[in-house]
Amino acid sequence: MSYETVDYEVRDNGVAVLTLNRPAQRNALSVQMRDEIAELLPRISHDAAVKALVLTGAGEHFSAGGDVSNMRKPVTARTPADSRSTLRDVHAWLPQFVGLEKPVIAAVDGVCYGAGFSLALAADFTVCTPRARFCQAFVRIGLVPDFGALFLLPRIVGLKKAKELMLTGRVVEPDEAKALGIVCEIHPPERLLDAALVIATRFCQGPTEAIGVTKTLLNQTFQSDERLMGELEGFAAASVKTLPYHHEAVDRFFSKQPLRFDWDRLASQDSNPEGES
Repeated sequence: MSYETVDYEVRDNGVAVLTLNRPAQRNALSVQMRDEIAELLPRISHDAAVKALVLTGAGEHFSAGGDVSNMRKPVTARTPADSRSTLRDVHAWLPQFVGLEKPVIAAVDGVCYGAGFSLALAADFTVCTPRARFCQAFVRIGLVPDFGALFLLPRIVGLKKAKELMLTGRVVEPDEAKALGIVCEIHPPERLLDAALVIATRFCQGPTEAIGVTKTLLNQTFQSDERLMGELEGFAAASVKTLPYHHEAVDRFFSKQPLRFDWDRLASQDSNPEGES
């Protein structure tokens, strides 16, 4: 199946790559692009061959945010109900993206503004280049943050810092984004996609079901109390203990074989692929 505003491929190692593909518009999130992402999400979720997802942008930018060209209609041509309906359509699929039970790695170059910033926040890991720029730009054009930013950003940076970034609309550069926990790694532009793929590929060795359930539970932790989280932990643990991956890992442990998913070992192999000492 082909798409006009996004590219999607599943590589042989189980990593899927979703590319926002409107480089001439700095990958602004048009209605068509949003619809195509929404159409793709069930496919990604239900494809057992996909173990991790990399999200990136074509060209030199991740995403400039919402498509401002769609905002140029006369005020009389837009009603509050129209605008609300548009965002309700987004929020019909955005929770699926946030809750995707597979690791999502965003690879950010250039501008990551507005709704594009929100989409990067929805990923589990974000890597960027030194020329990446993050901005909650909504206030600059008299809008309220959307695309899940009001929910996601405070949970990552804290309420007071989220207020600062949203109420000022100032630009956040890579070093600050890393210090705030928005970004986990910074790489040169020519290595950005490879760095994201390295992270994703490590997860292909992992227990996809257990990782997915862990992610789902973590997404509930700020809306739940300790007792409820404890109950959810119990049900989740009982479920994943029945899976083949767990039994194989226990057998490997007792037979003193290397575990398939050992992040530190995999990271060491990635940094020293030839096995050099």
